[in-house]
Amino acid sequence: MQIKVDLFSDTGTRPSQEMREFMARAEVGDEQLMEDPTVNRLNEMVADLLGKEEAIYLPSGLMANQISFAVHCRPGDEIIMDKTAHPIHYEGGAAAVISGTSIRPLNGKRGIFTAEQVAAAIRSKDYHDPQSRVVSIEQTSNLGGGTIWPLERIREVCQVAREHGLKTHMDGARLLNAVAATGISAREYAATFDSVWIDLSKGLGAPVGSVLAGSKEFIHQARYWKQRLGGAMRQAGIIAAGGIYALEHNVERLKEDNENARYFAEGITGLPGIEIDAESVETNIVLFRVKGMTAEEFSDRLLRKGVRVSIMGKDLLRAVTHLDVDREDIEYAIKAVSEIIDHDLEF
Repeated sequence: MQIKVDLFSDTGTRPSQEMREFMARAEVGDEQLMEDPTVNRLNEMVADLLGKEEAIYLPSGLMANQISFAVHCRPGDEIIMDKTAHPIHYEGGAAAVISGTSIRPLNGKRGIFTAEQVAAAIRSKDYHDPQSRVVSIEQTSNLGGGTIWPLERIREVCQVAREHGLKTHMDGARLLNAVAATGISAREYAATFDSVWIDLSKGLGAPVGSVLAGSKEFIHQARYWKQRLGGAMRQAGIIAAGGIYALEHNVERLKEDNENARYFAEGITGLPGIEIDAESVETNIVLFRVKGMTAEEFSDRLLRKGVRVSIMGKDLLRAVTHLDVDREDIEYAIKAVSEIIDHDLEF
């Protein structure tokens, strides 16, 4: 079945022809030996963007999270994060396997917890307890519905962590969507974190990779873990060039994705059988609930009309906007939802 409007995820973005041509012209070398000039340039760009000493190009965001935890922790340590966080739900239990750590989930609001919750979750120094070692946040919160961590809340949480000797980590997969929405720089958001990474293959539209940043010593240790996990990519400048092009051309346009998400949310607000709070849509993720049929049934009907969304629960669906989706596509998706409501649901 042909997909006309793909709102499944912003990971489905495809490199533009201009990006492909830029990639084809990239200078390359042995990335493992740090001799690939294009990879080196990308790392420098991201380190500067995030205000960190150094950065390292990685195949995925999952690897960026897991390397960070492995560097910051010892086996048996505990990582504090929200109960909706990506490492809990979508990383295959990697923290237990790779760094030998456990996770202490907090009951935040739409993916965002408080400094008081962190303070209450930090373990005692009693040898019966696992030792709290890292506080991790996700900017923006995926399962929170694209919610943005406020800068002041970040500072409060990181301050509590520092007072107790904990490291701080930002899963910045969609950090630049938050930047586009608020006007607050990535450097400001990242300032209080020991480690932070951005994804190149979501809204930025590059085909592969993430870049992890931190201090020189942190990145030195991260290189060991990259090697252990098979992350060396040889002549990776070809794909790293996609990240450079994205950072030079696709950051500002993330505003369009955020605006299209709000437009979609507003367009389906008020339809019978749809539960949604359009005002809660802050970036490029829209969560909505359906009544009268399951999320799977609703998704199947949408797919028949050429619109793909993702199923997040029994009655919960997610639509994610990105650079391959324009306003006309959003209008088509709104119409498709409306037609399903009119023809397939009874109220």
